[in-house]
Amino acid sequence: MRAINVMATAVVLARPDLTVRDAAKMLVDYHISGMPVVDTEGKLVGMITEGDLLHRTEIGTELKRRTRWLEFVASTRELASEYVKEHSRLVGDVMTTNVVTATEDTPLAEIAELMERHGIKRVPVLKDGNVTGMVSRADLVRALASVGPDVRGSITPDDSAIRDAILAALSGNRWALLPQNVVVSKGIVHLWGAITSEEERQAICVTARNVPGVKEVESHLEYPSIPLY
Repeated sequence: MRAINVMATAVVLARPDLTVRDAAKMLVDYHISGMPVVDTEGKLVGMITEGDLLHRTEIGTELKRRTRWLEFVASTRELASEYVKEHSRLVGDVMTTNVVTATEDTPLAEIAELMERHGIKRVPVLKDGNVTGMVSRADLVRALASVGPDVRGSITPDDSAIRDAILAALSGNRWALLPQNVVVSKGIVHLWGAITSEEERQAICVTARNVPGVKEVESHLEYPSIPLY
């Protein structure tokens, strides 16, 4: 499988001139831990994540004053960078600019290796410098759970065509699934995501079953969990 087979295409984007407070609110409202930052032409210029907002003077989480020895050995560049991260009000100043990316054709094995090597949770997918999707650890786990025990290679063209047909059939319906929640392996369709009724589950499954080439539909659809306080 490749990035295009599992990536989320509805990606929340930020701008460099967005305030840090508004970026934090977007992360909370969309239930995400990071988002790409793009310029006025839509080109990727960075990533803003929870980690970038960890040490902030507004909430008293800035780094405590270093010991005199550590302060002495730290470069002025490091000290200035820390200050900006803790005090600047703009996303462009606090975002991570050295972003690890993939293309739509990048194999999932390479993406998993990038995540492990760089200690990151998500990889933006680019085409001509523009963000077309995002692959997260959850997307890789979902793909793993959708393949049979004998599957070792990449997805077949027939599976890609089946997936495209299912997404086209679902399109326009308020109960349609997000693209990353439809995975096809050897003609078997795996449906993931949250539903609000059994009628929704039935409609989604019927839509998938009616697509030519589908051998079987396995529903992993479930009701959204209710947080406990």
